[in-house]
Amino acid sequence: MKILLDACVPRPLRKFLPDHTVHTAQEMGWGQLKNGALLQAVEPQFDAFLTSDQNLKHQQNFARRKFAILVLPTNDWPTIRLHTDEIAAKVTALKPGDFVELNWD
Repeated sequence: MKILLDACVPRPLRKFLPDHTVHTAQEMGWGQLKNGALLQAVEPQFDAFLTSDQNLKHQQNFARRKFAILVLPTNDWPTIRLHTDEIAAKVTALKPGDFVELNWD
């Protein structure tokens, strides 16, 4: 699966997704794109988009999207690091059009 990490997602997460091709928004030259433009750029090139933008679901219409979105509850690397196995499992289970929000309360 080809995955894009949003600019707000810590880059070290990519090391915990070894079965996937992972790029960052910054690597793609998309670090400054806002949500709508970023999602349009993601669609033809990626299977999944990982973000910690909690407001994304209120800002965009995800109907008929061809890629999956996984929303992390934080962008705090020490917290994310504790959940890398769960994140990897969720990524592997993603299907086109999925919108999944993780919750670690």
